[in-house]
Amino acid sequence: MVPPVQVSPLIKFARYSALLLGIGYGSTRYAYLKPKAEEDRRIEAEEKKKQEEAARIARELAEQEDTILK
Repeated sequence: MVPPVQVSPLIKFARYSALLLGIGYGSTRYAYLKPKAEEDRRIEAEEKKKQEEAARIARELAEQEDTILK
């Protein structure tokens, strides 16, 4: 087995700096996108309710038509 290699302090600093910058960027990006995603989910829920209501009305009309024809 090969003994571990000494890593330059400059390389260590660069790696940890990149890690911290990535975490900071991810946190900022998440905070930016979260309200937009919540708004999209709210709009989709409203559209789903409208579609379900339209489907319910269509079923009721279909049931009423069946009783008229009998």
